Amino acid sequence: MDNTPLILLAAGGTGGHLFPAEALGVELIKRGLRVRLATDARALRYSGLFTRDSIDVVPSETVRGRNPLSVARTIITLGYGTGVALNLVRRLKPAAVVGFGGYPTLPPLIAARLLGVPGVIHDANAVLGRANRFLSKHVNAIATSLPGVLDRDPSLGGKTTTVGTPMRPAILDAAAVPFASPEPNGPLRLLVVGGSQGARVMSDIVPGAIERLEPVLWSRIVLTQQVREEDMARVRAIYDRLKIKAELAPFFADLPARLASSHLVVSRSGAGTVAELAAIGRPSILVPLPGAIDQDQFANAGVLAKVDGALRIPQAEFTPDRLAAEISAFAAEPVRLIAMAEAARRVGRLDAAERLADLVTKTAGI
Repeated sequence: MDNTPLILLAAGGTGGHLFPAEALGVELIKRGLRVRLATDARALRYSGLFTRDSIDVVPSETVRGRNPLSVARTIITLGYGTGVALNLVRRLKPAAVVGFGGYPTLPPLIAARLLGVPGVIHDANAVLGRANRFLSKHVNAIATSLPGVLDRDPSLGGKTTTVGTPMRPAILDAAAVPFASPEPNGPLRLLVVGGSQGARVMSDIVPGAIERLEPVLWSRIVLTQQVREEDMARVRAIYDRLKIKAELAPFFADLPARLASSHLVVSRSGAGTVAELAAIGRPSILVPLPGAIDQDQFANAGVLAKVDGALRIPQAEFTPDRLAAEISAFAAEPVRLIAMAEAARRVGRLDAAERLADLVTKTAGI
């Protein structure tokens, strides 16, 4: 039997939660520890550190709206998931359970609390997420990516440490690539992404914005855009007509390298995306997801916008005309892109995985 201490990582099945979990996992393995991942079925799509035999799928459900039926279904599923997680924690006997946000982290961390196993949560957002807010009173330690997240809650301040967002190895490699601003009349590399689910707004707005650029810019644009399968044909038709050099796909496995080679990124402002833009140091136009209960994406974008490392445009103002005007201005004044890249880079933290690993091993008593 292997007596090496095991750390159980718990994360929702989207990149924003999984990538920091993977980064911490890499660092813990470097330190001679074992890791497993408890998550939902979506995570099985992702390739990376966690293979199928190191993943435990725990049933969970996200609260969607206030419909009594859907709330009841969520409660029943989370209750069942907690039963599964209790068995899992009893069997694995982890030294600690570390959660990265999202409802799939509730069952493993509730099970840890009930069984007396140390619990740690990490939150990458400028505002604590709902699952983490619930768990914050029941864990031994809280790690945040950004300073000041829990300033208004002194009862939690004593167990909170700011560590940054752990970066997976591909991002650390990309961060070593210096920013090269576009040459006058040379290629202008645009990267358009919408988070792990893609974003229809990018398919609705970006092609129209490119169409409104001066024709002389069309030959300079080298575009990489994340596009949902169902939007692919209409988006491709516009770029083909304009003869734009465009690579379109629903998902890019090598996104960190593409971020590194970009002159300008147009994106949602999920916590992981903002942290990666800062770590690599790339200028961006950020369009926060509207209607989010916590307005977390608006706050995340504000972290870079405040230091002039990004331009934050609310979705209501994100029109083809506005985006075309911004891209044209950047193309005419590439020196602005250099200043933004440097400002974003100053916010980035590259040692977050080590800092979080220190906190986890201390909390676990290793």
